[in-house]
Amino acid sequence: MEESVIWQFDLCMKEMLGMKEVDVKEYSPLTLAYIGDSIYDLIIKSFVVNEGNRPVKELHRQASRFVQASAQSRMMRVLQEELTEEEHGVYKRGRNAKSVSPAKNQSVTDYRRATGFEALIGYLYLKKEWKRMLELIKEGLKSLEEAEGEV
Repeated sequence: MEESVIWQFDLCMKEMLGMKEVDVKEYSPLTLAYIGDSIYDLIIKSFVVNEGNRPVKELHRQASRFVQASAQSRMMRVLQEELTEEEHGVYKRGRNAKSVSPAKNQSVTDYRRATGFEALIGYLYLKKEWKRMLELIKEGLKSLEEAEGEV
């Protein structure tokens, strides 16, 4: 994607919605995870829709494979080796944050690791390190593909 297109989107967000520059380091890990969850969900839904028009129920089923805590946890196990020291610190803050209890079908470990992953995605998004964010997501999805045999 052309970098100028990305910055045009950023400029539109600022001009049309009054978005301001933020110091991402001032946000709590759970706030980072909150936005990271949404961004990751949008990326995965875009990825799934890009594979072709299908019934919404099927689109949801496909996307759910990637957004559930267990999938994010498996991705994070591989991605930890790829993180910078700063990124690893953000991940650990998110993972260790006191949050609500996990869904009944998720382990506490998976849930915490997924929260760390989402905090990292939120952090990179807010820092506008979108290319790095997408590189990590791509690498994580590749690891799921290798583990499952297909994505």
